[in-house]
Amino acid sequence: MKYFINPRIGALLAASFAGALLFGGTSEFLFGPQARAQEMPPPEANQVAAAPGEKPSINDRLPDQSHEMQDAGYHFENLWFAGTKQNWPLADYYLRKTRSYLALAVQIKPVRKTSTGTEVDLKGILDAVDHGMLVQADKAIKNKDLAGFKTAYREAVEGCNACHSACERSYIHLQVPAAPAASIINFDPPSPGGK
Repeated sequence: MKYFINPRIGALLAASFAGALLFGGTSEFLFGPQARAQEMPPPEANQVAAAPGEKPSINDRLPDQSHEMQDAGYHFENLWFAGTKQNWPLADYYLRKTRSYLALAVQIKPVRKTSTGTEVDLKGILDAVDHGMLVQADKAIKNKDLAGFKTAYREAVEGCNACHSACERSYIHLQVPAAPAASIINFDPPSPGGK
């Protein structure tokens, strides 16, 4: 048995269905964003990204310096345990990573201003730490000199603290770590014949 719908009734049903959708559940979908936009307060100036058509600057795209410092801290902390366990290849790795992340942090923000407006040259400070204390740590690692490594590491900690103080961040006070940052790492030296 076939049923035929009168085209006029079909059009009326379609129009009724469309009206129900439009003014029923989909009206929130269609008209809700405008109503919600009118209810929301305007964003603060520091919350607004580059306007449409404007290109963000390179500084807008870089991570905050604190992220790189956190990475540097992770590797520097593990460096202590690799060196004191005399796992010299691992100590060399952690020292290279520490230096790399410190350099990246200074690339992100090479100069900091203090509350008095004084500019602190972070690159100059890093150069002094890197070419002084961290070079000494590198030499101790290459020479497998445990006493020299411990001395260089402690001096590097003091160099970091001096930089933090110069930047009015003395509340970030480093110390020789009591536990490694990575509990999953075995800091024992490789077995003889192993690399």
